[in-house]
Amino acid sequence: MSQTILALDASTEALSLALMHQDKLYHFFDVCPQQHSQRILDEIDALLKQANCDIQDVDVIGYCQGPGSFTGVRISVSVAQGLAFATKTPVIGVSSLAMMAQQAINERGASTVLAAIDARMGEVYLGAYEAKDGLAQLVGEQQVLEPAAVTSPFDAAVAVGTGWQTYTELAEGLSQVDVDKEITLPDSRYMLPLLANEYAKGNVAEAASAQPVYVRDTVTWKKLPGKE
Repeated sequence: MSQTILALDASTEALSLALMHQDKLYHFFDVCPQQHSQRILDEIDALLKQANCDIQDVDVIGYCQGPGSFTGVRISVSVAQGLAFATKTPVIGVSSLAMMAQQAINERGASTVLAAIDARMGEVYLGAYEAKDGLAQLVGEQQVLEPAAVTSPFDAAVAVGTGWQTYTELAEGLSQVDVDKEITLPDSRYMLPLLANEYAKGNVAEAASAQPVYVRDTVTWKKLPGKE
């Protein structure tokens, strides 16, 4: 029997929701800065009605745990937490960077991805991902860095996220970085395969455990074996 999965993200300028119910995808995506808190519950309700699905039917709720706007990330966490408390539904947190990497894997067939979101104050949130069994897997740690400090553990990679548009110098000095101008903001539908995988493994948490993840470490990439 297929799972019913609800995914939500308000971590950036975009508000996105995805619902997988009876093997059908229902999706909402809109770039609506500073409107997330006013719209998210109504849009979730509309998505459930579109799927003829009750919130009690949802098996797991996925939420974006960051990085991103502090306010937006807290909206994602608090809404997921509130729904999960009310329905006793387990939750799973997913990175905004992982969502964009998963989109590049799904849509571009990428095997290695560098995801970067504008972190404001002259910095970017950065995550390096490689495809493992079709799923985005983090290499090393998520970081917050000045553009000049950005390095890559890969010889070549697809680059996604607003960071590459905001700081065009990011790609300078990185060999064979292919900047994808279409994948700029995280989209909840690309959270779904990651959520399904974690749910199948039993890697879920109770509502009280839903927490934002703030990226503060500024460690540099460790070179992979054989890389210089």
